[in-house]
Amino acid sequence: MNINPAKALGAAIMSATLAAATPGATQAAPKAPTPIHNIVLVHGAWADGSGWRGVYDILRKDGYTVRVVANPDATLADDVAATKRTIALMDGPVILVGHSYGGAIITDAGNDPKVAGLVYIAAFAPENDEPLFKYLTGAPPVTASADGFLFLNRDAFLAAFAPDVPQADREFMADSQVPVGAANGGATIKHAAWHEKPSWYLVSKDDRIIPPDLERMYAKRAGSTTEETPGSHVAFVAHPEQAAALIEKAAKGAAK
Repeated sequence: MNINPAKALGAAIMSATLAAATPGATQAAPKAPTPIHNIVLVHGAWADGSGWRGVYDILRKDGYTVRVVANPDATLADDVAATKRTIALMDGPVILVGHSYGGAIITDAGNDPKVAGLVYIAAFAPENDEPLFKYLTGAPPVTASADGFLFLNRDAFLAAFAPDVPQADREFMADSQVPVGAANGGATIKHAAWHEKPSWYLVSKDDRIIPPDLERMYAKRAGSTTEETPGSHVAFVAHPEQAAALIEKAAKGAAK
């Protein structure tokens, strides 16, 4: 039997066209979200980057690239700049994590286009033009230096800041604390990144530095996916597993 090549080609083209137009026809699978593997951790006042060690170890073990910002706590602008320097080192989208005063830092630095999501760990999450300490009804006992930096008094550090951390570690943290610039309590942010970026929040239910109800208010206002953990202001130091798990949820949830 003779086959007309032109007719055969036309039939093949027609068949392919009909198949593409037919409901239920095979379509290309939707593109899977690109995993986020970069995590940047920002410490708060009276702490330093070493407090993240337990969380860092878990995230690294699970395959994430992790950087810890050594923010000086001098001024909010300086701390935001230090955080952006670290973000710039990362090779793709970033989950930005802040503890306590570090929450204010990530609320500003989170406007960086590389930041895909924010994670607040017992942290401030201020609104536009809102003084950082606006809702704190009482200040922790501090000692001010001659040049305007505040140290948390040692007894308060041991009893209120980190009561669930082992005694030897707690004493070392108190004696190596990074003082915070006194002016930061009135610092404001022009544009809070949580208005556009998805956020997650871990509330410390036994926090004696930032009241847990204030943490819940911040989380609700920001529309954060929220979890709660028993423990102090630095529960992520004593029990890093839950903080690390929430950060990993954020890395998956913010993937596009």
